[in-house]
Amino acid sequence: MNLRCLSLFLVVFLAGCTKPSEKIVVATAANVQYVMKEIKTAFEKESGKEIEIIVGSSGKLTTQIREGAPFDVFVSADTKYPLEIFKNGGSDEQPKIYALGTLVLWSKNIPSTELNTAILGDEKIKKIAIPNPATAPYGEAAVQVLKNEGSYERVEKKLVFGESIAQTAQYITSGSVEAGFNALSIVLSPEMKGKGSYVIIDSAAYKPIEQAAILLRHSDNSPKKESSKQFYDFLYSQKAKEIFRKYGYK
Repeated sequence: MNLRCLSLFLVVFLAGCTKPSEKIVVATAANVQYVMKEIKTAFEKESGKEIEIIVGSSGKLTTQIREGAPFDVFVSADTKYPLEIFKNGGSDEQPKIYALGTLVLWSKNIPSTELNTAILGDEKIKKIAIPNPATAPYGEAAVQVLKNEGSYERVEKKLVFGESIAQTAQYITSGSVEAGFNALSIVLSPEMKGKGSYVIIDSAAYKPIEQAAILLRHSDNSPKKESSKQFYDFLYSQKAKEIFRKYGYK
């Protein structure tokens, strides 16, 4: 009986002493998810450290960070959300812009020769997908385009909101909408390349999509403080810049 109690004590004690995971957890805006797969591979090869990528809309990821989600780095689709985190004490340093995003109009069945924002008001266009502008910066940019062209009120009832840019891509590639707005990085990804046609929206039609990342606050004794900083710095390296350019970022 004493041996059984001792064995149980050792199991509980050792479980309590298990070393916490040192895997770097990176909260990633959906438009950057395919880029981040390549950056993860390059960083892990160079550093020998592991990365875990959590994908979502920038707004939803920010909410999770506010609620204490154990993320180490936040790679956003804009600067607003990372700046909000910094101002609320979630980081010791201000966010930095890593790239400028590009908005596209994308369709499964409409050829690029016919695809443009002017046709969105046509009767044959029943549904238009956009990422939710309340939480996704590319959705906010799409609304700016439609309002600047004076067509927003005409097409407003056709708009179908995706929770993120990834869900919006699913609406478009499945053909459940006739057309939709998305990020150039998504249509250029290996997973989506060749699925339908797209045209790049004139960048003058929307505010620049300045995408920033932020190193989230760690305690001084955190085992991940140094490795998270190493990954954050890697995002701004020449090697990472080349990967971003490959996916259409400026």
